[in-house]
Amino acid sequence: MQAFDASSILYAWDNYPVAQFPGLWAWMANRVAQGMISMSVVAIEEVGHKAPECVNWLDEAGIERLPVTEAILLESLRIKGLLEIEEDRYGGGVDENDLLIIATAKLHQLELVTDEAFQAKLPKLRHNYKIPAVCNFDTVGVKWVGFLGYLKRSGAVFG
Repeated sequence: MQAFDASSILYAWDNYPVAQFPGLWAWMANRVAQGMISMSVVAIEEVGHKAPECVNWLDEAGIERLPVTEAILLESLRIKGLLEIEEDRYGGGVDENDLLIIATAKLHQLELVTDEAFQAKLPKLRHNYKIPAVCNFDTVGVKWVGFLGYLKRSGAVFG
């Protein structure tokens, strides 16, 4: 089961329009209906700011909205500490919403589908780590995959 980040659902929405790739979106809707795809309410809000019609599609498909709980807030604060982020001084990496999305995936034991940039060479300052680098921390341990990797791994064929 996967939790989608805003970056991945927006990547799919922008690059694979529903009208041109109806098979892909029918497959995605089926996975949503089966409870295999969910999203943090924070990620859905981010999508809504950029593509309200995508949120409409998600709602029609029946997306499970994962709420921000006290446990998720505490986990996001723990991760924030690992990244040495003080107060609201985020660097060029994750922001508060990203930490909530990662914490949601961790506590729900979901793989995170994200199209945030993979950093082959990690920045010296931890507050510049992007989502994949944060997920890879031993004490975070959230599995992640990009949207194309998710599609390829599925073996699904859209004809």
